[in-house]
Amino acid sequence: MDRKYLDDPDVTALGQVAAMSRAHFIRSFKQTFGETPHRYLQRRRVERAIYLLRTTDRAVTDICIEVGFSSLGSFSRTFAEIVRESPSTFRGRGRMPPVPNCFMKTWMRPSTLGEAERVGQP
Repeated sequence: MDRKYLDDPDVTALGQVAAMSRAHFIRSFKQTFGETPHRYLQRRRVERAIYLLRTTDRAVTDICIEVGFSSLGSFSRTFAEIVRESPSTFRGRGRMPPVPNCFMKTWMRPSTLGEAERVGQP
């Protein structure tokens, strides 16, 4: 799913690879990763969009399509749910600062933690 984030995963096939039913695979995935396979895929797409928004001047609509969303509305809603601000507001922060890539990936990765549990958030 990480490498093929543009493709919609065949959850039934993933379950078969793991020798599980579709429903059991989804439950096991959520128990292990804290979110369903669909939400995990959305988060990966948003992570890619975060990078593109802060490093390119491409239109938000173009980025939306490039990262695998089929509509700007679903992209904007999902982005706001995960990042807690709109893509345009996020882009308004400006370019990414020149720091080691591994640090930026860790710092910028959207968290599944609740608002009170976020570290470094105002």
